[in-house]
Order: sequence, then C-alpha cells, then structure tokens
Amino acid sequence: MSEKQNDDTDPQTAIDAQREKHAHERDDRVYEHAAGDEQEGIPFIGAGPGHPRLLTVAGKEALEAADLVVHAGSLVNSELLSAYCDHAELVNSVGKDLEELIPLMRDAYEAGREVVRLHSGDPAIYGAALEQMDALEHEGVPTYLVPGVTSAFAASATLRTQLTLNETANHVAFTRPQGKTLDAEDDHIAEFVGMGDVTTCLYLGTHAVADTMDRLLESGADPDTPVTVVYHASWPDEDIIEGTVETIGGKLEAAGYRASAMVLIGDAAAGAGYERSYLYGEWANRSESESESASDD
Repeated sequence: MSEKQNDDTDPQTAIDAQREKHAHERDDRVYEHAAGDEQEGIPFIGAGPGHPRLLTVAGKEALEAADLVVHAGSLVNSELLSAYCDHAELVNSVGKDLEELIPLMRDAYEAGREVVRLHSGDPAIYGAALEQMDALEHEGVPTYLVPGVTSAFAASATLRTQLTLNETANHVAFTRPQGKTLDAEDDHIAEFVGMGDVTTCLYLGTHAVADTMDRLLESGADPDTPVTVVYHASWPDEDIIEGTVETIGGKLEAAGYRASAMVLIGDAAAGAGYERSYLYGEWANRSESESESASDD
C-alpha cells in the first residue's frame, strides 16, 4: 500500500494507480484469505436481493459490529437496515460522489470506528465496489469483499426453477441493455437469446425492456420466447409478470415498474422442456472405480 495521501487527493488518481498495479501484480491477500474469512479493514458487503434473511452470515456479523454503515439507499431494504443496523450511524450513498465517500469512510476507519460499505445484491455484479476499494487502498485503508445473493438467484428461487436445466439451458448470461453506460456495439443480448440454450438475466434495464424486446424482434428472435420479470425479488411487494419477447414490454409498461426488476429470458424461467439429468440416473450408480476411471479420461 502507498503512503496516505493528502485530503485533496483526487480519487481518480488513486484508481488509476491501483488499476495499473493490478495489471502487474496480484495482491498477497488473495493467497492468504478465502471468501468468508474475517479480515482487516472495511468490508464491502452484498446485502442480497432484499429479504433480510438472504443476507449472508458474514454480512450479518459485520453489520452487527458496525459503527458506521454506508449503504446504497433504497436499493437496500429498510427492513434489513432496521434488523441489523439500528445501532449504527447510517449514511445513504445515493447522490454522493467518490470525492465525498472516500474521505468519509477513510476518516471514520482511521478514527477507530467499525465501517461497513453495504451494496445491494452482490458487489461483483454491476456494482461499483472496486473503484471505491482501490481509492481507499491507495490511501492506506484495507478493504475486502463479502459476497451476497444476486437478484437473479432470488428470482429463480421465487419462480421455483433453475437458471440452468438439462436440454433447456446450458448457459447463463448476466447482462444489461444498451443505454447511457453501454454502447450499442457492446449490447450482446440478441446473441445470447439467439443461442437458444441460454438463460439471459437482464440487470439494470427495467425501464428499457420494451426497446430491448423490439431490438430482439428486429434481430430475428422468436416472438414467443418466454420472458419473466420478477419485480423486487424477495421484497414484501414482489411481483411476477410473465410474457414473451413480443408481449412483455407492454405488460411491464402497464404495470408501471421502471426499476428494481430482474428480467429472465428463456424457457428455464418457466421450468419448461427440461430432461432428467445424468446426475441421479445410471451415471450416478456406477461403481467408484468406474467413476474414477472416467474422471481420468
């Protein structure tokens, strides 16, 4: 870690320095700790999809010990904050830039306070955790990640199905539609859907579902391809809207949902068309020696 910077350090300078460092060397802590270990520093915790019971044990323990929790505003269920953070100072990160957040967390940590950064879902999926962690690390504040349950998994649990099903979906794609932060040439949704055996999980795109479906139709997608939208997966106001590539845009618009929904494209969301797997069939009943021989092939 570098020496602590002055208060006027530009977070972008810190991010650039850390990013360059990542390109040439791996942090030693990668080899010293596994996910789930209690570590030194500020934990960046995935709050999960919404329901307080879907927070991990590691996340719960860190929150219960926290003095300061910087959280992702309305993306984190207030019931979760009440259940685990009612003793701590709460700071909503919405509307605050890195120039404000980094000194806030750094100063609290250096003052001896237990600081937690609470993201929605899992920070590894469309989170902006690494840039905050890099900015803090550059100023000598250690950080680490605590994974959370992402909304795609909560949605599949609500729907009582799997994202992968034998002979139906062999792959899962986590993606987002084109817009302000994703150029059209980087939008691969039509490619994923066109493969046929992919469950496409659309994040951050509730407001753009109708446009996305129109582009799919223009690209030749089957209009009858199933699409299931789970609004606020695991929250008290959770809702499910079912349709197809051709109909889901209108149905979602009629429902009035503009954010916080998981869009699942493909047959797996309905649990349809799958075949019995090999896992619990004749393959599973082979002798141990046969299994070992097969694994060596």
